[in-house]
This record gives sequence, C-alpha cells and structure tokens, in this order.
Amino acid sequence: MQRSGGGLGASGQPWVLRRVRLTWLSFMLFFILVFFPLIAHYYLTTIDEAGGPEKRIFGPRPGGELCEAKHVQDLCRIRESVSEELLQLEAKRQELNGEITRLNLRIEACKRSIDSAKQDLLQLKNVISQTEHSYKELMAQNQPKLSLPVRLLPDKEDPGLPPPKSARSCRLRSCFDYARCPLTSGFPVYVYDTGSYTWGNYIDPLVRQAFAAAVKSNIYVTDNPNIACLYLVLVGELQESSSSAVPSPSELEKQLKALPYWRSDGHNHVLVHLTRRSMTQNLLYNVSTGRAAVAQSTFLEQQYREGFDLVVSPLVHALSEPNFLEIPPQVPVKRKYLFTFQGERVESLKSSLQEVPPQSFEEEIEGNPPADYDDRIIGTLKAVQDSHLDQVLVEFTCKNPQPSLPTEWALCGEREDRMEVLKVSTFALVISPGDGQLVASAGCGMRLFEAMEVGTIPVVLGDHSTLPYHQFIRWSEAAIIVPKPRVTELHFLLRSLSDNDMLAMRRQGRFLWETYFSTSENVLNTLLASIRTSIQVPAAAIKEEPAHEIPHKAGKLAGTDANLADNGDLDLGPVETEPPYASPRFLRNFTYTAADTYRAWNHAPGPFHLFPHTPLDPVLPSEAKFLGSGTGFRPIGGGTGGSGKEFQAALGGNVPREQFTVVMLTYEREEVLMNSLERLNGLPYLNKVVVVWNSPKPPSDDLLWPDIGLPVVVVRTEKNSLNNRFLPWDAVETEAILSIDDDAHLRHDEIMFGFRVWREARDRIVGFPGRYHAWDINHQSWLYNSNYSCELSMVLTGAAFFHKYYAYLYSYVMPQPIRDMVDEYINCEDIAMNFLVSHITRKPPIKVTSRWTFRCPGCPQALSHDDSHFHERHKCINFFVKVYGYMPLLYTQFRVDSVLFKTRLPHDKTKCFKFI
Repeated sequence: MQRSGGGLGASGQPWVLRRVRLTWLSFMLFFILVFFPLIAHYYLTTIDEAGGPEKRIFGPRPGGELCEAKHVQDLCRIRESVSEELLQLEAKRQELNGEITRLNLRIEACKRSIDSAKQDLLQLKNVISQTEHSYKELMAQNQPKLSLPVRLLPDKEDPGLPPPKSARSCRLRSCFDYARCPLTSGFPVYVYDTGSYTWGNYIDPLVRQAFAAAVKSNIYVTDNPNIACLYLVLVGELQESSSSAVPSPSELEKQLKALPYWRSDGHNHVLVHLTRRSMTQNLLYNVSTGRAAVAQSTFLEQQYREGFDLVVSPLVHALSEPNFLEIPPQVPVKRKYLFTFQGERVESLKSSLQEVPPQSFEEEIEGNPPADYDDRIIGTLKAVQDSHLDQVLVEFTCKNPQPSLPTEWALCGEREDRMEVLKVSTFALVISPGDGQLVASAGCGMRLFEAMEVGTIPVVLGDHSTLPYHQFIRWSEAAIIVPKPRVTELHFLLRSLSDNDMLAMRRQGRFLWETYFSTSENVLNTLLASIRTSIQVPAAAIKEEPAHEIPHKAGKLAGTDANLADNGDLDLGPVETEPPYASPRFLRNFTYTAADTYRAWNHAPGPFHLFPHTPLDPVLPSEAKFLGSGTGFRPIGGGTGGSGKEFQAALGGNVPREQFTVVMLTYEREEVLMNSLERLNGLPYLNKVVVVWNSPKPPSDDLLWPDIGLPVVVVRTEKNSLNNRFLPWDAVETEAILSIDDDAHLRHDEIMFGFRVWREARDRIVGFPGRYHAWDINHQSWLYNSNYSCELSMVLTGAAFFHKYYAYLYSYVMPQPIRDMVDEYINCEDIAMNFLVSHITRKPPIKVTSRWTFRCPGCPQALSHDDSHFHERHKCINFFVKVYGYMPLLYTQFRVDSVLFKTRLPHDKTKCFKFI
C-alpha cells in the first residue's frame, strides 16, 4: 500500500513540475512579446524627449535631415517630384471639371436660344408671307395687267391703205402702214436683191458692194419678207457709162410696181439713191412712187415731201474706212485761213437727166433763173479778201470744175486738193444753189461732208437749203447757217465767235460726221434709225458679251482680314448679308424715241439710235449732254438727310437699294487671286465677282476657290487682251462696276466710300490711284506722269468705279485703232477708258481718299515695274490724241474725303458727307 502510494506521488511530481514550467514559460513569452516592446518604446521616447529635439536618436528629424543621408537622397527627390505632379494633376482635374460645368451651361443656353430663334424665324416667315400676299393684292388692285400687244400682220394679198389725195400729200400718217411695225416687232427690214430688178445691174459697182456689205452687218435686216416692217430698194447711183440704159419714168414705174412686195402702192417701201459724185441723176423725178418714201441727196421742191422723204448724205467712203491719223487735229482752233471757198457758178449745164414731158429736172431748174444774191456774194467775199483784215481764200473760177447741177456752185479740182485747203481753214463756205426750188443738192452735201471730215466748221449761205436728216440733227450746233442777204455781215459774224464756241462746233461736227456719215454702214444705220425714230419703234437691245464660265470648286468659307474689316466707328452697311439683286432694267424704251429725239441725235458722243439700247439703260437727265446708245444717267443727289447714322444706312443718293459688281482681271497668279477674293468676304452691297481669266491656260484642277457667300463667276476669254477688262459681260447685272486688279489692296471702308461717291457722280470714273498728263515743250508731245501732284487728270481703272454703259462704248463705239494699240502694247487700257469718259462727259475723274499706294506688298512683280511701261504709255497718249483729234483729258485738284476723315466720334454722331 505504501509502495504504491509512494510510487504515485513520485510519479506525479514530475508531471506537476512540467505544467508549472510550461505556465511560467508562457508567461515569460507573453511578457517578452507584449510588455517588453512597450517598456522599450517608452524608454526610448523618454530618452529623445530628455535629450531635446536636436539630440533625438530614434524620432523624426526636422529639416529633412533624414534625406541628408546619402542612401536616401534619390528616394527623397523622387518623392518630392511625385508629390508635385500629383498636386498639379489634381488642380487640372478640378479646372477641367469646372470648364465642363460651364460648357454644359452654355450648351443648355444655346439650345434655349436655338429654340427661341426657330420660333422667331417661323414668325418672321409668316410675316413675310403675309406681307408679300398683301403687296400682291395691293399691286393687283392699283395696277392694270399689261402684256405685250399681239402683232396683227396684214394678209399677203393686202388691199392697201386708202389712196392719198395726191402724191405730194403723202405723210407717215397717211402713207405708212403702222400695222406692219408694232412696237414690239424689233423693226425687221427686208432688202431687195439688186439682181431682182432690171436697172439693178446698171448701179455703180462700188455703191452696190458697199450697200451689200452694210446690209450684211445690220442687225435689223431679215430674210423673211412676210414679217418685214420696212422694204429697201437700192435705185442708184447708176454708172456714168450706162446713161443710155436708164429707163424712162413710165418704164421705171412699171418695174417698181412689179416688185414682189410692192402691193399696188409701195407702202412701207423706201427707194434709196446713194451718190458718190456731186453731179447725180435724179432718177425718180416725174416718177410716181406711190406710198414709197424716197431717200436721196438731191430734191426739187415739187418732189420733196417734208416729213416723209429723207435727205441723205453722199456716200464718199464706199468701201474704205476713214484714216483717223490723216485727219488734222481739232486744236489749235484757229487755222491759217479764216474761211475758204472754191467753186464756179453753173448757169446751164447739159447732163444725162431725162427730158420728158412735161419737163425734165434740168429744164425745171433752168426755168427759174438764180437770184442776184450770187453776184452780191462774189463781190462781198472778194472785198473781204482784198481788205487783208484776215487771211481768206476765195476762188470763183476753177481750172477743172466738177460736173454739177444747174444754178449751183461746182466743186473745183480733185478731192485730195480740196481736202488740203480745208485742213488749213477755220471755216468753209457752202453756198446754196441759186434756184430756191432746189431744196437739196448732192454738191452741197459733198461740201458739208468734206468740211466736217477735216474739222472745218461749215458756213451755209442760204437758209432755204435742206441739210441731211434736218428733222433729227440740230445743225446750228455744228454749222453756221446764214441767209444770203446777210452775206455783208458774214465777216463780222465769224470774227465774233470765241475759241470755245468754235471748238464746241468743231467737236460736234466731228461727232456728226463720224457717227452718221463716215462709212457705208453708218449711212445705212442712220437711214434706218431716222425712219425707226419717226415711227417711234424702240431700238433693239445691244448685244452683251456672253460669259463662258470656267467650272471651279469652292473651298472652305473665307475668313475676314482683321486689317480690312477694322473700320472703327464707320458703319459700312447692313450687318446681315443681303442677297444679290440686279439693277432695274430700262423701262423707257417704248417712249424714249418720242420724248428725247432731238436731244439724243444732237449731243451724243456715241451713236444714238444707230446702235441699240443697252439692257441697263439708265435715265437721261435733262441737263446732261451725255448720250450714246439711247442712254444717260440718273440724276443722283445727296443723301436722305438726318444724322450720320441715317445717311450711312441709306448709302446716299436717291436710289434706295443698289449693289455693285467686282470685275477682276487676272493672269496666271492663282495664289494672289485667291487672297484678293478672300479679302472681299463680308463686303456690303457686293452683288457678285466676275473674274476675267485672261490666260489661255485654265486654272489648276486642284485649285480651291474661297467661298465668300456670293457668286464668283470665272469667265474664259478668247485671247489675252487687256480690252477684256471692259467687255460688257452679260454676267454683270448691275450698273456699278468696280474694276480692280488682282493684286490691289483696298479696305472695305475705302471701297464703300468710293461706292457712295460714285452714286452721286454716276457719269464719272471714281477711283483711288490718280495720274496726270503733261506737255513736253522740248519734244512737243504729251507725257504720262505718275508722280504725286496737287492735280490729276486720270484715275487708273485698276481700282475704280464706272458705269456699265461705258463698257458698251469702249467695246463697240470707241474707234477700233485704240483697242488695237492696247493689244499691241498690252498696256494703256486704263488711259483709253479715261480718254473715252472725259471725251463724252467733258469732266475729269474723281479721286477718293488720300491713299498713295494700293498694291499688294508681297505679290509678284507687275508689268508697271518695267521701264518700257512708261515709254509705251507716252506713246499711247499721243496716239489717242491723234485719233480723237484733241486732248480730251481735263485737270482737276478735286479730291473727295469724308468730312471727319481720320476722326473718331461716337457711332450715332458720325457723318459721311463730302468736301473738297
């Protein structure tokens, strides 16, 4: 028992000890792992706090002392860089979040604005629709509905008009069938072939060929006789060698009645007798012409039907054109002789005229002997010559007198000899026939023609003579008409005329000769124009140059140059872009011939009624002496008044709405052209841009043209010519043209100011670069000068406004030698235009603003930089003076600037009137 218990105790003690040891070991491990670190941390912290911040061993060190350690310097730099980048990124993120928020707000605002604008637009469309509807209703109520009248042609077998009381009583109202010539007919004219009637083969070949050539080029001639308004029959002049083949009056009447469209009485027929000699056959004397009118140079009083028959001028230049270089200049006004006369009085002269009962033309004249005024004229003129007060030349006997009619003064010698005398004569006497019954003679017509051709002022002695086209031409403005009883006062009268009056008469005579008598085409045109004017049928529209467009691709929307668009306080025009609209068409074609016939025929520097009307015919002011193809200019006054703002909004003038067309000539400078077109973006009142592509090489296929919001028409030309700048392109639909070079630099405010000025001076060239001409005393010639001066006489068309009407005159009326010289030198087209406008208006151009230069600074070198450029322009000026016969350019010291030029004022206080 004891051994077992002792054994148990002995055996249990080691187990207990082992548990105690384990417990103690666990406690020690727990103490070491938990309390010892705490005690160590506390101890170490106490040491750092006791030693102060400067003697810390384990705590953080101030001032980045840790980074001073070599092994952590790189890590510190990386940490700092990353920290800065993180701060910057955070700032950017916040900024972008704010921008997104603001843009979202703007998007919402724009959406609301778009919705509001759509509503406003819808309302405006409704208002516009209602306004248009109201306007149409108002127009329908107050204006009648007009349409072109229906043309009623008479039947082919027309019975004719009621016969007149006598052949002498024929007038347009009684012998002309107006039914064949409605206002809208276009005045078709049918011309008989000279081979269709017997005596046509005996007509002078030169006259026949000249007449045929003129007919071929006339715009009114038609091949359809059924629609013709007028029928022309060439009856003479017969050849001198065919006098035996001249039919008798009865035979001639039968042949006339046999014409296919004579219709029993010959109404609407004109029998034309053109003569090249002073002695002409009066074929139609004692011939009953029925209702057919007669147009010839010689008329007896019993034969001539006033207001129905026509006195025409002789056909001197049959197939030849006058040489302008051989015509003497119009200045100096006074020439060697004060007046000249060479002639021999013919009392009785046997001619080839018919002597048939009751009396021939020759017998009718010889039956009335001339008055004794001719003897008094001879004595008076010889007394003036013998007095030696003035140098005159009078000869009353001829070595070689030309055949002439009885009782008239025969021409002396050959035409060349007579012209040499007239070239040194201030006045040329034209003595009417002694027989008062001879109301018109070819001899007087020949003297009148030769005098006006060389610039000699005709002096007609005898107021009973009927001059060519006296119903339409006011001869008193080109010739002096004196009754024969005043021959004793003739010398005093001629001496009393001033130089200005003589120069004006000389210019007017040159115009009449050049326009109506100089060539066979002009003779025929004048004949037809006089008849058309008498029956009040308007002229046909003048042709325009068709613009053959070159296809081109438009690029991106053009921007606006800040330098060009910065106009300060000046209001150029409407902010919104107005759609292009053309100038109003001429509306007086059907009344103009009746209202302004006399003024039109006498003051025109261009052929009125010979050439047709222009499609943009403006209205002729009563005080203007500017006429041409039936056109003139609207009298444009000042603005609408009020403050400057109202004036600018109205653009000045009396035309409320008007635009202009830019015509830009270019040649193989694509980049320069694109820049110039882009500068026109946003220009107010611009209708379109017409680019005249003067190069035979087309534009590049990949060339992108700027989109300026308006049409850009690229016109292909037939040849490289500077005259193409002034062709009347049909693409130009406005009266105002801004001719501008492709390298010209003009601000929008300058262009608009020039446009305002032009609207108040529509008959002038208004532009920017000024030039002048000067007389070289040493070389006795004219010089072109481009130096800056206080006066000018030309404005270059490289940047200038002008009326489209001048494009018609330049291309169709101006003498062809001028255009030929422009093509020869590839120069001087601007000088030619200045000559033309000054010649027509007798006014100088107008320069606006004080800009000295307008060329592109970085563009390729222009032709004007060549030294030969100025030498060619010297030659051009002198050549143009020879063609015109005088120097038409006029000096001026006038320049137009805004009243407040370079002055900045509030917007509503600005005014834009002009001053000198």
